Amino acid sequence: MPLVNPFDALGLEPRFDLDLAELAERQRKLSHALHPDRFVGRPASERRDALSRAIDVNEAQRKLRHPITRGEALLDLLGIQLPESEVPGAPPELLMETMERREALRDAGRNKDVTKITELAQVVREEEKSLLAALGPEFADAVETRPLAPHPLVLSLHQKLGHLRYLRRFLDEADALLDEIS
Repeated sequence: MPLVNPFDALGLEPRFDLDLAELAERQRKLSHALHPDRFVGRPASERRDALSRAIDVNEAQRKLRHPITRGEALLDLLGIQLPESEVPGAPPELLMETMERREALRDAGRNKDVTKITELAQVVREEEKSLLAALGPEFADAVETRPLAPHPLVLSLHQKLGHLRYLRRFLDEADALLDEIS
C-alpha cells in the first residue's frame, strides 16, 4: 500500500510552519465528512474507501501536528530523506550542552527542585522556539528549490531536526520529573 502524502490527505500546502488550528479544523471537518454513519446503506466499496480515507486523515493529522514528524514528512515529500548513515551528526558543542543540561535536570529532580526544573525547561523551550522559527524559512526554501543531497540546505535541515529531537527529549524528561514531583 503506497504511503499517503499527509499534506494531500488534509488538503494543505506542504510547508513546515503550518497553522495548527487550521490543521485541527481540517482534520475535524474531514473526519466528520468521512464518518461511518454517513455511509450506512452505501456499497461496501464506498464504506471501505471512506474508512481508508478517514484513517489516512487521522494519521496525517498525527504526523503534521508535531514539528519533528512534520519535518520528516516534508523531507520525504521532497525526496531528500537521507539514510541514517548519511545524516550529519550532532555538533560536539550540542552534545556537551545536552549532557550538561541533563545532569542539571537530574540533580534538580533528585533535589525535587521544581523551580530549577522549570527554569531549565524554559531555557530549552526558548531554544526550541528559535529553532522552529529558523526551520520554517529553510523548509520553504527547500520546497521552492528542491535541492538534492548532499546540498548544504538538506544537511542543515537534517541537522536542525536532530537538534530539535534533543530538545524535545529534554522537555519530555523535564515534564515527567515535574509530574513525578507534583
